[in-house]
Amino acid sequence: MRAYGETGPRSAYQEDHLISLELGGHPTDPRNLWPEPYPRASQVDAIENELNAQVCEGTLTLAQAQQKESDLKHRDG
Repeated sequence: MRAYGETGPRSAYQEDHLISLELGGHPTDPRNLWPEPYPRASQVDAIENELNAQVCEGTLTLAQAQQKESDLKHRDG
């Protein structure tokens, strides 16, 4: 959490993947792990699922979905 400048209680965060596993993110690489604040963590899960569905449907490429996910998390936490 220090690396991200987060000083709140640990219980207010979930360790999450910057690029979700369903979109090809590495499960243990420290560059893909970050503290995601609640309740945002729960809300982002639904967005990750939608991006995955779009990749499976062929309406987004995997690279596009990964970029959208990264942009979302960097912009909105």
